Amino acid sequence: MGDLSTIGLIALKGVLALAIGIANIVIFIYMERKVIADMQVRFGPMRVGPHGTLQPIADLIKILNKEDIIPAAADRWLFILAPGIAFVPAYMLYLTIPISQNLMVADLDLGIFYLFGIMTVVPVSVLVAGWASHSKYALLGGLRGAAQQISYEIPLLASILGVVMLTGSFSLVSIVKAQQLPLIKLGAFTILPRWYIFLQPFGFLFYFIAALADTQRTPFDIPEAESELVQGYNTEYSSIKFALFFLGEYSNALIISALSVIVFFGGWSGFGPIPGVVWFFLKTYAFVYFIIWLRSTLPRIRIDQLMDLGWKVLLPLTLVNVIVTGFLMIR
Repeated sequence: MGDLSTIGLIALKGVLALAIGIANIVIFIYMERKVIADMQVRFGPMRVGPHGTLQPIADLIKILNKEDIIPAAADRWLFILAPGIAFVPAYMLYLTIPISQNLMVADLDLGIFYLFGIMTVVPVSVLVAGWASHSKYALLGGLRGAAQQISYEIPLLASILGVVMLTGSFSLVSIVKAQQLPLIKLGAFTILPRWYIFLQPFGFLFYFIAALADTQRTPFDIPEAESELVQGYNTEYSSIKFALFFLGEYSNALIISALSVIVFFGGWSGFGPIPGVVWFFLKTYAFVYFIIWLRSTLPRIRIDQLMDLGWKVLLPLTLVNVIVTGFLMIR
């Protein structure tokens, strides 16, 4: 009976994680439309709900009512499977994100490895979607996406290794708890918290650049270059299949923002009587805002510039950061 109750509790937490994830994706989409509109001196969605707050729901209803078309020349089963490969790993990433000290599905000892292990599945969905569509635009987008994500997952992981070395653990909860100690203290007051952004500033910079590229956000949205590839790897998709790709893309961007808060900005820790959950979401949405800001500001770079940045610049610099961190730790 105890085993059944434990399984039931884990299943309930999983459902809640999915609900929280989808709710935050809806907020992300609405926020992106409004922030970009504000930066372009326009209103954005205003008609559906107060200030357009129900516009993401209306968009979802509209896209689900569209005709679900499978091209005649497509590989039918791979074409159907690809959106699931994109969305399911994105949902699985939520299962180890600690929103607060007691609000998480599971605290894994190898939480960092789990996250990056799941992330390696995402390029498969992009490649499968491009190949199965039997379209030159989709195929080029899929090849670009797979090459880009594989190239940037290496520096993305290497940029976090400095934090893992300082903490001595791959657990996300342990990483947050290690940052709750003061770095600079004056009497009983903490002047500067021991957030790893202060100890690993270059690691954070490399992480954030690699994270933008890994999630295909501007200026690294090469696989979805609509001016070149119509829409990239998901050109031939419509209705619920397109929605799953869309949700997976926004979910990955949200996870990357949450992970940056956990690894470099103290997770749920903060100041004063404000609850940890509030601190966590405030920090996460600060990163979401910055990601949206970059989208409305920077132009898209070329594919050759993207690959050069990843292999010739970012990867060597992240390895140097790991070496310097180890040298400073043994002194």
